[in-house]
Amino acid sequence: MTLSNADKKTFRAIGHQLKPVITVAEKGLTENIQLELERALNDHELIKLKLIAGDKAERTALVDEICALSKGVAVQTIGHVLLLYRAAKKPDPKLSNLLRFAR
Repeated sequence: MTLSNADKKTFRAIGHQLKPVITVAEKGLTENIQLELERALNDHELIKLKLIAGDKAERTALVDEICALSKGVAVQTIGHVLLLYRAAKKPDPKLSNLLRFAR
């Protein structure tokens, strides 16, 4: 899945006001992290993750692994923060960050 530049710009604007919902630390992508990632993407579609990894190469590898595992798209990475998007099959207007914060 690829996003247009206009979509990325919109998602970054929405993501600016979000707080990280998942923190991936030194243990990496454990089973619990994977389950929470799946739940968060199904509920919210657009989420922030905090990645605690040693250097930039490790973070890049972790971002690629998260995107492949979740079938999501990395909208933006700044430092240790990843903004991740995956469209929900049936978005809930009360939970979806795209529907709640859309202008």
